[in-house]
Amino acid sequence: MREDDGRDRGAVVRPGASGGPLRDGLDVAEPALERGAPGAAMGDVGGVAGAVGAQRVSDAPLREVRAVTESTVERLASGVPLRDVLDVGEPGSWTDLDVEVRVSARYRPDLLPGLAWVEGRSGPTVSSLIAAAVGRLRRERGAESAVESVEPLLALALCHPDGRVRAAALARAREYPDLLPLIVVRAAEWAEPVRETARELLRDALDVDAAVALAPLILLVGRRDRGDFGVRLLSEVLRRAPGERLGPLYGSADRTVRRFAHRLAVAEGFLSPAELAGAAARDGDAVIQDLCAEAALKTVSADVGDDVLRPLLTARNPRARSSGVTALRRAGRATEAERFLTDRSAVVRACARYVVRQLGTDPLPLYRAWCSELGPEAGGERETSEAREPKPETGHALDPKPETGHALDPKPETGHALEPKPETGHALDPKPETGHALEPKRAAGQAREAETGHAREPESGRGPEPCSFVAAPGAVIGLAECGERVDAVLLWPLLAHPVPAVRARAVAGLRLLDVVDAGRLRPLLEDPAPGVVRETGLALLPSAQELPSDWLMERLGEPWPRHVRVAAFRLLSAGAGIVPLRAAVELLEDPDPKLRGWAEQAVQRWHPPAGLPSGEAEVEALLDRCTHLFSSYVLRRRKWEAGVGR
Repeated sequence: MREDDGRDRGAVVRPGASGGPLRDGLDVAEPALERGAPGAAMGDVGGVAGAVGAQRVSDAPLREVRAVTESTVERLASGVPLRDVLDVGEPGSWTDLDVEVRVSARYRPDLLPGLAWVEGRSGPTVSSLIAAAVGRLRRERGAESAVESVEPLLALALCHPDGRVRAAALARAREYPDLLPLIVVRAAEWAEPVRETARELLRDALDVDAAVALAPLILLVGRRDRGDFGVRLLSEVLRRAPGERLGPLYGSADRTVRRFAHRLAVAEGFLSPAELAGAAARDGDAVIQDLCAEAALKTVSADVGDDVLRPLLTARNPRARSSGVTALRRAGRATEAERFLTDRSAVVRACARYVVRQLGTDPLPLYRAWCSELGPEAGGERETSEAREPKPETGHALDPKPETGHALDPKPETGHALEPKPETGHALDPKPETGHALEPKRAAGQAREAETGHAREPESGRGPEPCSFVAAPGAVIGLAECGERVDAVLLWPLLAHPVPAVRARAVAGLRLLDVVDAGRLRPLLEDPAPGVVRETGLALLPSAQELPSDWLMERLGEPWPRHVRVAAFRLLSAGAGIVPLRAAVELLEDPDPKLRGWAEQAVQRWHPPAGLPSGEAEVEALLDRCTHLFSSYVLRRRKWEAGVGR
């Protein structure tokens, strides 16, 4: 049987010198469009397809013509303007067109113009005749998008799989500015004659406006093996341009374009220090943050103004804030770095400690004082109902609410100073179900989510004033970062603090100081704040085998919150013997899809460990509940390893 080449047996025969049936079909199609027949709207060429199909030599279906609007290639072949077919502002549209034309050439070669047509040495093709008819009608009706029908066909020719056709199309493409993106694509192709011709055209046509518009496509094509020419040419053109012309590139949605523009701006000095600081604080890309923050930092001197430092110090991203804190020393304002010792970011706290030490101040006593303010004056467990008396040296106090004895929560704006409610002078009421004090309402610039248990942080760039009461969780973790193991005495009482973020940082600090006591931390696995439970699980992970497995298995039940079940499962998975398998099988029918998926993976990874007694009946029973996770061979093999099912 002869292999089908994928072409329609009734395809239109290309016309000879006399025009033939195709010319007759077009003569029928043009009046149909002019009469405004159904399906012959300005952007619809279905009527043309039907008219041409009516005059075919054969009665077989004419799939090639009737589907002219079904794909990008077919629409271009029918004469629809480029801007109506492609998203010309999207660089991927041009590279996708290049691929689609090459794919279409294998199955629909009649849609593409040949070498003779591109060079003007032959009559029209199916596509060119339909395009000519549609183009003429568009121009006669005064359509705003009316273009010469040659342009869409040249776009197809520039993507033709035959290099000779592409080279011939380049000679005519210089007359059509809308085809410049395809010249960019051709400047990085493998065929050297085509590539060199396209590069000459691109060098002549690429001005500043075109460079800004085509930068995303040039950088996209620049990733190819031969795409470096376009990137070098783009750099040369933009270096000669005024710095403000790069403005659209700084705010581009394409991260690669923004990186290229900012690197060029830093190298050429197009941006002022204040603009660099603003870019570092504003952009969400870490590469641009580092690039602009370091460039702004190099310009900092003793006379630098707030227009440079303020954007850095108040930035949401820690890279910019850490650069701003480091710049305080060069600007002669190192004393302001103390505000950032309790920042939510570890790198910012480290930079603040460095700057403070340059002034001869040891940050450790400051951290100890702040953590002492958070806990009771004496050692031991902190009672939340205990009233706090004012400190003589600071004058600050925690005024308990008479009915509950709970301490006041931090100010919503900063998370630091404690103030009573204006109308009552008392603290916020505790939550009835947890006994913990209600947290203040969320304010702008605060990063903590109430349900996660993470720190309710102060507004970016604002830290505690010296010698003031500090409720920022950064003070707790900061003590652990630069303290000693003896400082754990200040952290243990904070496990009962009413603010979840403080409890979470206290657990993390104990882990950093390597003073974890599994017995004292285990009750926190039931904490209502997910962040506290997450930190507790991480701290107890090395001691997982010391925890009672039965107690943890109870926490896998559905009545417990999800974060408690997750922590219990992680600790059980780190256990020994049959415990991990038992926990995983317990969660195979859990309603949470993620937990269920983790359990299935844990079962499939489990192998009998050394020391597990052979022939354990419980192992066989558990594996029999997991038959849907194994093939019959793997299940027999796993039972054989455990010494059961023989």
